[in-house]
Amino acid sequence: MPPGITTFAADAPTLSAANTGFMLICSALVMVMTPALAFFYGGMVRVKSTLNMLMMSFISLGIVTILWVLYGFSLAFGTDIGSFIGWSSDFAGLSGIGVTQLWDGYTIPVYVFAVFQLMFAVLTPALISGALADRVKFTSWALFITLWVTVVYFPVAHWVWGAGGWLYELGVIDFAGGTAVHINAGAAALGVILVIGKRVGFKKDPMRPHSLPLVMLGAGLLWFGWFGFNAGSWLGNDDGVGAVMFVNTQVATAAAMLAWLGYEKLRHGSFTTLGAASGAVAGLVAITPSGGAVSPLGAIAVGAIAGVLCAMAVGLKYRFGYDDSLDVVGVHLVGGVAGSLLVGLFATGGVQSDAKGLFYGGGLEQLGKQAVGVFAVLAYSLVVSAVLALILDKTIGMRVEEDDEVSGIDQVEHAETAYDFSGAGGGLSTRSTPPGPGTSPAPTNKKVDA
Repeated sequence: MPPGITTFAADAPTLSAANTGFMLICSALVMVMTPALAFFYGGMVRVKSTLNMLMMSFISLGIVTILWVLYGFSLAFGTDIGSFIGWSSDFAGLSGIGVTQLWDGYTIPVYVFAVFQLMFAVLTPALISGALADRVKFTSWALFITLWVTVVYFPVAHWVWGAGGWLYELGVIDFAGGTAVHINAGAAALGVILVIGKRVGFKKDPMRPHSLPLVMLGAGLLWFGWFGFNAGSWLGNDDGVGAVMFVNTQVATAAAMLAWLGYEKLRHGSFTTLGAASGAVAGLVAITPSGGAVSPLGAIAVGAIAGVLCAMAVGLKYRFGYDDSLDVVGVHLVGGVAGSLLVGLFATGGVQSDAKGLFYGGGLEQLGKQAVGVFAVLAYSLVVSAVLALILDKTIGMRVEEDDEVSGIDQVEHAETAYDFSGAGGGLSTRSTPPGPGTSPAPTNKKVDA
């Protein structure tokens, strides 16, 4: 994603209605990704946690939006301070921005750039929530989001995309968020779960998805919204780079889905719907940083490699004993690392920049830069996220009580349940009068462990 750049007055751009409209549509598509993620995660948990999983994503829309307006946009994209953070008083509260004021070097208003970036900021902490299913207090989660975006996401966004950010100045390529979004969220998820521990019954009780159709719906909507996420990150549609990114998004996602299913068939003997959905998401994650640097053939390689690596990685939680509930680490962290590093191998030098990867004659230089970006973001997010979780856990507490977790977090935290099986059209029928002679007695409702 290109940050703002300075141009001379003679070649200063003018507002483009076409690019402005295109970017507003892309912003709406990225917004859809957060409720899509809620459906994707919501279908993967047990019935008793469905609403909580939905709410852990939806609350990010509220919290991060307000923080972004107050100070987040200024911290991420304001004037650089020491290559680590930004600040511009005009951006604080979005109070000093003219209606037609353009983002430096581009043909879209600052307001459009700000709202597009807002949707990225909303989605990123929502990604973390999948690792924490079934066991986190909703109030603690809301406070964690507030703290995390302030001290982790906003600074990292500046490092990667902000003019003057140290990773941007180093030349790290991250077209749409492999480091700033996916590695950032995946590392944070790992840091938090190492602090809060495992779910009750982890590796003992069955914890299967309660609604695979809901998972597939969420994955499909994520795939749809991701076109705005990726193609929109060039901030315009004048030179064809966004079109290449659009094509590569589709190609890599398809390749990753097929690769995951192939691995799954060889390893476990079945093609599963969960595998198809997870493979698609793995491909989307991996092509996010790399799609503006590789060819469509390179996108096939990126997707296929990520599909296999992520399919292998999701089983590591059982080997090493960390409870990543919905495979955020296995898909987003591993997929983000793979996609970011593969830029150093498959970058053609003919799309978003002239930087070439190893397989195109560029040597190891770009791969080294990518590795610095990957491990800097991973380490920072992992450590700071763990510290934030530890502070919250030792003060207000991060986890619900064990009995509440077993009985169901939806009822405890939200006083609701996802499905009402007692009404007409579902569940067991009831009688207002005793059964007549010769009829069977009314069935007895029995408690079922969801």
